[in-house]
Amino acid sequence: MNDTRRLAALRIVLIVVGLIAVFGFWPLMILWPSGWAWHSGHSDYPLMIVGIYATLGVFLLMASRDPLRHLSLIWFTVWSSIVHGAIMAVQSFGVEMDGASHVGHLAGDVPALFIAAAALAFFTPRGEKARTLARMTG
Repeated sequence: MNDTRRLAALRIVLIVVGLIAVFGFWPLMILWPSGWAWHSGHSDYPLMIVGIYATLGVFLLMASRDPLRHLSLIWFTVWSSIVHGAIMAVQSFGVEMDGASHVGHLAGDVPALFIAAAALAFFTPRGEKARTLARMTG
């Protein structure tokens, strides 16, 4: 895959991940709570998670215009998604006080974070290649 196609693919991934972060998390928590919501009943955490990810999504959408100028944001998204997904994967084997299981997250938000991280990491240029491309396009 040449550099032009790789950057075009990165832009598409940034748009898709950004749109899902902005518009997808809340509906997924409502429609598929066993895979996307971590507490039953009333909890303050869903709105906080939606707020954080919606904000990140807006910035990913802005980064899609010129990804090479936003590499630190992209790599933050990659690594924070890996860390968040790993923590949730471990927590998926736990049980709430009311006996609710979290194993459904292994088919929901856990793989979603790893897939987003992998797609962003695959298409994002690294090191000298990123610096060379930035000089050529900037």
